[in-house]
Amino acid sequence: MNPQPNTVWYNDWRQVDVEPPEAFTPTLPVSVIVSYYDAPEALALTLASLEGQSYPRDLFEVVVVDDGSPTPLAPPSTPFDLKVVRQEDRGFGLARGRNAGARAAAHDILLFLDGDLLAESGWIAAHARWHHAVSDAVSVGFYPNADVAGLDPEAVRRRPGSLEELLADRPTEPPWLERHMRMTGCMTSRDDDLFRMVGGGNCGVRRRFYDLVGGCDESFAGWGGEDVEFAYRAYTRGGLLAPAPDAVAWHQGLLGGNWEAKWKGGEVQHAKAAHLIAHPGFRCASPGRTFTVPQYVVSIPRDGAPAHRVFEAAAQVLADRVHDLVVRVETREDDEGSAWLREQLGPDPRVRVVSAGSALDEFPVAAFHVTLPATVSFSVGLVHRLREGLGDAVAAGSALPDGRAVSITRTWALHRARRTGKRVADFGRVAAAPPGRLGLSTRSRWVVDGPAVRMNSWNHRPRTEWLRVEARSIDGPRGAWRFLEWLVLGSLRVAGRWGRSRGAALLAKRTRAKETLNDCPRSS
Repeated sequence: MNPQPNTVWYNDWRQVDVEPPEAFTPTLPVSVIVSYYDAPEALALTLASLEGQSYPRDLFEVVVVDDGSPTPLAPPSTPFDLKVVRQEDRGFGLARGRNAGARAAAHDILLFLDGDLLAESGWIAAHARWHHAVSDAVSVGFYPNADVAGLDPEAVRRRPGSLEELLADRPTEPPWLERHMRMTGCMTSRDDDLFRMVGGGNCGVRRRFYDLVGGCDESFAGWGGEDVEFAYRAYTRGGLLAPAPDAVAWHQGLLGGNWEAKWKGGEVQHAKAAHLIAHPGFRCASPGRTFTVPQYVVSIPRDGAPAHRVFEAAAQVLADRVHDLVVRVETREDDEGSAWLREQLGPDPRVRVVSAGSALDEFPVAAFHVTLPATVSFSVGLVHRLREGLGDAVAAGSALPDGRAVSITRTWALHRARRTGKRVADFGRVAAAPPGRLGLSTRSRWVVDGPAVRMNSWNHRPRTEWLRVEARSIDGPRGAWRFLEWLVLGSLRVAGRWGRSRGAALLAKRTRAKETLNDCPRSS
């Protein structure tokens, strides 16, 4: 069996032809990666629960990653294939441990399980059936909580029914993500933050996609944040987030009031995640702030445009009300003016002047990619207007009469299209906006290259008047008439303002002279 990348509309996993639980026949081997640190009693219960899996024992192995426990973990005796990987104690190493477990795993389907969880008998199968069907899915398991004080591993092994039945007389708490599932139609909505529902201690992914995403970020060295950041990258890379409600693993112990304290302890990690997760719910993108991973990448292909025109386009974007962006100027090394552009724009931390490669490869997990030809005229605020025009579509843009276009596309759709060979439009709605609504027009060369663009700063107001006409199209008789109307009325306005300011200056001068005269001593 060779699973293919998903081709669903948005994240509507219901479109995937996946075997229902009752008809699923496992054929692919699985590696279960268990995170562990100095909790042998909890691990004993976890391993006992894995002994009762319905998945064939010859089709799964268990890799326990010991995160530098004071007493190294000896390989426990189990009826299934088990290996222990120990890593150096360098503080909280959950992210490092998951990567180490993935490297040590023998199989292509990777399931991650925390060492304080009890897996229901159908846990492996519930995850694995997704990875039999799709090569780029992240299966999302559920975490109810239960008081397991005094529970014996032998009781887990010999239970006649489910763990839920075994724990029925104990205090329990429902899975934390049930509310989010209800709010998002069980992850079928068009919300941009579906990734926040992925918990690293109960999820599954195929090895190739795990490597493509980049695994877990090992710079996370404290509790919290590493799993949602991985899930963000997986989602932005076009992965399918597939809920697996039958993949239930009971957390050993109630969260209760400890959850707030645990969350507070992870505040530093979540501050770190704010720079890596380009979503408004994870960062405060106030004017002037920049982040490691930008929310928008604005690509400006030069395509033979004069260097000063490219410079103007980049400057307009940098002045946008949206500051959480990077401008990527695409030019060739041998183009006239390229060296000038590099000197003008290259040192700016929000600008890249490049001659090779693609924006998607350089910024694979920015949330949105914008394409803006340098020869298109626009007013400040274009990125904001594009985002508003996008709404919940996967792409939006405006085509101009000469065939050029300005567009914004969700990054996950670009990756999915690249991986499948399909169009972005095959994965969601594409919106179109009239050029006027976006403040676009075809620039007229004499306006761009004329004296108005090169006026000195002392003549700033007339320059502003000239640039304002660039947002209007002057193509055709109607456009020409509007331009003439603008020119005449604009000239009258400028003349009127000059006259008023000149009159006000003369009046002020006469008033000062009169006041001075009144202050002089008078002869009797």
